[in-house]
Amino acid sequence: MGLFVVVHELPRRLRIKTVALRDSSHGRLLTACLANVSGAGSVRFNQHAHSVVVSYDGLAETRARLLEALQSWRPTAAAVPPIDESVEEPPSGGRLALAAVAAIGSIFLPPPLRLALTLASTAPTLAKGGWTLATRGVKVQVLDAVSIGVAVLRKEYFTASAAQFLIELSEYIEASTGRRSDELIRKLLQPNPASAMVERNGVVAQIAFAELVAGDRVHVNAGELVPADGTVADGGATVNQSSVTGESLPIPKEAGDSVLSGTVLEEGRLVIIAERVGDATTTARISHFIREALGRRGHTQRLAETLADRRVWISLGSGAAVYALTRDARRLESMFLVDYSCAIKLGSAVAVKAALYGCARRGILVKGGGALETLAGIDTMVFDKTGTLSHGELEVTDALTFNKKLWPRDRFLATIASVEEHSTHPVAKAVVKLARAEAMSHIGHEEVDFFIGHGLSTRIDDGLLRIGSRHYLVDHEQVQLAPYDSALAALERDGKTLLHVALDGKPLGVIALRDRPRAEAAATLTKLRGLGIRRLVMVTGDQRQAALRVADGLGLDEVIYEADPERKASVLRDLKQGGHKVAFVGDGVNDGPALMTADIGIAMPQAADIARATADVVLLDDRLDALPDAIAAARGAAARIQRGFNTAIGVNTAIMAGASFGWLPPVVSSLLHNGTTIGILLNAIAAADVGQTDRKATPAARSSSMRS
Repeated sequence: MGLFVVVHELPRRLRIKTVALRDSSHGRLLTACLANVSGAGSVRFNQHAHSVVVSYDGLAETRARLLEALQSWRPTAAAVPPIDESVEEPPSGGRLALAAVAAIGSIFLPPPLRLALTLASTAPTLAKGGWTLATRGVKVQVLDAVSIGVAVLRKEYFTASAAQFLIELSEYIEASTGRRSDELIRKLLQPNPASAMVERNGVVAQIAFAELVAGDRVHVNAGELVPADGTVADGGATVNQSSVTGESLPIPKEAGDSVLSGTVLEEGRLVIIAERVGDATTTARISHFIREALGRRGHTQRLAETLADRRVWISLGSGAAVYALTRDARRLESMFLVDYSCAIKLGSAVAVKAALYGCARRGILVKGGGALETLAGIDTMVFDKTGTLSHGELEVTDALTFNKKLWPRDRFLATIASVEEHSTHPVAKAVVKLARAEAMSHIGHEEVDFFIGHGLSTRIDDGLLRIGSRHYLVDHEQVQLAPYDSALAALERDGKTLLHVALDGKPLGVIALRDRPRAEAAATLTKLRGLGIRRLVMVTGDQRQAALRVADGLGLDEVIYEADPERKASVLRDLKQGGHKVAFVGDGVNDGPALMTADIGIAMPQAADIARATADVVLLDDRLDALPDAIAAARGAAARIQRGFNTAIGVNTAIMAGASFGWLPPVVSSLLHNGTTIGILLNAIAAADVGQTDRKATPAARSSSMRS
């Protein structure tokens, strides 16, 4: 295996050691590479031990894939998204073990040894309390130090040691849980490869990742990360997309298919035309989105942090008052061993991280705890049409020429496609796609002039050709379409989009296109109704017939058509003023105002840059039925956060009340309090199970991306 040696092996786990892992960035790069292997589970990197531990499904083929990935991996300077190193090392169990020994020894050992062991185990808590008081003021660490210090002064060594053990146990589990939640987020922050194999001028050479540019022909082999979003130009391979879309099965890719950065080739090789590189790739966008999300806290989370610090003073004041009235130091110890801070603050933070991870593994990126809470409370959903309720991929249905003798269908389509291939508009792509499918010849033409929002023009052998909307040809170029109005009206009544063509100022023909409604649209809207979404609305800039055709059979409450961006935003404002909590789902540049106006904006995977930038939620999979998943996940996560908050307040208040009446000795008080904290944290991390069921690869999911 070259650089790697398997030093220990269990049926479902490998421990591998190497001298190559002396750099933390190398370790994170290798961790991400192994985590992407199909069948791999958790991957833990220990920098000091120069080792990595991999859990997997126990299958021989998975083990072989892991060893093959190790064999092909090489330590290079990796471009890795920076992560928080504060919890890189696992929590130590040494202090926990010492506290356990001290608690047991305080029962059997003579007093001098009891004192020595107790002081040895409690010294860190006493020191931390003093340092916290001097540097940060009255915090929970001060309460712990006071309660244990009082017990030591009263020579209640078992009480002090047992309380210390419970505090250490709670802190150990808190640290482990917090580290686990950070590991979940770290899995979403995929590293970039350090280099890429690029073919330029017929020569294949290795270049630095930062030097990759759009248009490069990138060669990717088995076991390697795809460095850029792009389209397969040559080759064939199976690609593991689980790190990006959560799909459980590798997806076959061949010429013409799209591929995403951060995915891994399992078998085969591909030549990819790079389209998005560097910070524009899917990997970079996800990393940016997740980092932004971690900085946005929800109302419950902010409230939890505020109340947690206030409750320290409540505990301190209540304990002092009870002691002043009763002069009972044991009651004081019992009360000071109860605090709200850890369960409230850490419980909310862990639940948010776990929920963000769980949603992301379902192909749903949520921009922080605030977006989770808002998404959970929506009752109205407004949809754009194109690319949302419909696929946004137009199909040519008719090619009508007004001079069939001189311009038969094939010549007409070939000419239009030859000009339109210079445009990226969805209408142009549909025409070019049909021409290529029918193997039509390319027709020569001069330079193409573009008129944004209207159409384009160029010169061919027969004269000046203009292609575009009716508005462009009639109002701007004074082309007379009136003689053909009946035929054009019939096409429009069928809900078709029309591309008009004129030659030397006279009508030449028209191409009719139609958008396909999503097959899952009706079922998705039914699921949304079942989740309590009371109002479903479609708002689109398309004409009436095209809008109604897509809306037919979906059970929408309202269809608004021929709406410009300002009108879309106005519709959302009216709904909000009517008391509705509104989500808007869109993907276009013209959806930016609506996404910002809504209580929660949701962008489809192929959304334009401005749509993704203004959205609170981005779907990575091109499937509309991810919307019910997103709402259900948000509601589950929000309920988990609120439940943990209420439990921490309610249970700890009850424990403190029992302690103040003298019903709970210090050890029992500490046991109940720390047990509650542990339970809340374990419940919070369970939110990571959201969406962990395997999803089969579907044609819709295969086109998933964050690309325009």
